[in-house]
Amino acid sequence: MFDALTERLTGVLSKLRGRGSLSEDDVTSALREIRIALLEADVHYRVVKDLIARIRERAVGAEVFESLTPGQQVVKIVREALAEAMGGERISLRLDRRPSVVLLVGLQGSGKTTTAAKLAAALAKEGRKPVLAACDVRRPAAIEQLELLGRDLDIPVISRVDPSPARIAVAAVGSAEERGRDLVLVDTAGRLQIDEEMMSELEEIAAAVEPDETLLVVDAMAGQESVDIASTFDERIGLTGIVLAKLDGDARRGAALSIRHVTGKPVVYVGTGEKTDRLEPFHPERMADRILGMGDVLSLIEEAEAQLDRTKAEELVERIRRDRFTLQDFLDQLEEMQKLGPVSQILDRLPGGGKLKGQPVGDVDESEMGRTLAILRGMTLQERMQPSIIGGSRKKRIARGSGTKVRDVNRVLSRFEEAKRALKLMGGRRGKGRFPAEWLRTP
Repeated sequence: MFDALTERLTGVLSKLRGRGSLSEDDVTSALREIRIALLEADVHYRVVKDLIARIRERAVGAEVFESLTPGQQVVKIVREALAEAMGGERISLRLDRRPSVVLLVGLQGSGKTTTAAKLAAALAKEGRKPVLAACDVRRPAAIEQLELLGRDLDIPVISRVDPSPARIAVAAVGSAEERGRDLVLVDTAGRLQIDEEMMSELEEIAAAVEPDETLLVVDAMAGQESVDIASTFDERIGLTGIVLAKLDGDARRGAALSIRHVTGKPVVYVGTGEKTDRLEPFHPERMADRILGMGDVLSLIEEAEAQLDRTKAEELVERIRRDRFTLQDFLDQLEEMQKLGPVSQILDRLPGGGKLKGQPVGDVDESEMGRTLAILRGMTLQERMQPSIIGGSRKKRIARGSGTKVRDVNRVLSRFEEAKRALKLMGGRRGKGRFPAEWLRTP
């Protein structure tokens, strides 16, 4: 997520950790490198200035220089300063009214429509009953996109009841009341740039439905520009929070560090992928840990608990103990693993996981995962339950059906046997049935 910045910061701080004592010159040199790393990540210059000043003030004190582990103390100070810059603590949405209304605003292309569906899915898992209001009547196919997402999530979408976006929003609130639903998420139109017509339309919608939360969706890859966008929206319609979309992209992501510090508005969620389950609550302290390469195990555990099927896991453990692990179980495990997102994102959340990228254990090829899934799905249920019946002719059929080669089928079968042996041992010792990432390594 923050690969380049993480690599630079961990490199700087690792030098300090390895020293038995620190001088003021050591700290000054490290802060200079931290400043450059933050600016290169497109963190707002005002945020960088304040961060460095805050770290310097605390890092040159007696508690650091007289500490038995001065390097660790500086790391702790940097971590706390990063977390404070991003807000310090998790801010949740305030949705006490029935139905509550959340207004989503932002520029065209920022990801509002997808974010509306993601937020609806996330809040539905928390027990809310959302309704989506398709108030973007300007962008071609915007309404169709939200309706399709709503059908996939089994969430009602109110649209086309009136040419006026404000009246559509009001109709959505009325529909929620009639259906006994307690939440309305309003998707609005954007522009390539902020203009008076867009702001007037948003003000009209806000006046009509009086939203409990007004969330700005910004593209995390926009860098410092996103901070200016947030300030302008806040001045005109009054924001209550920020959603950072596309935080999983390849570009610099300084917005995550800048936007709260400059605007005073909390980041409440971050988007980490295209699928509707790729929306995470924003925890400043956990994000600081990820930036510094310390991982985010708590979020990974929470997502695993939400996404993975506990009953399936318990049944799998029992089959492993009885030495009945099959290719069907192997397929189920891969599909469960996919629910947590790309393997690279899982590594990002493990302490030191970023260092595994490019190393043998972390050299996990997502395309290899796809081939493995295609081969397993190309088998019949009988073949997955009884791998011993898969002979030469069956391998050729499976390879043709999955668009792979016979050697790929052989490789999957070989890895299955390795997994079966290892899981039998692991199940006997711990009672857990997860397989390590190296079985998916690029051959």
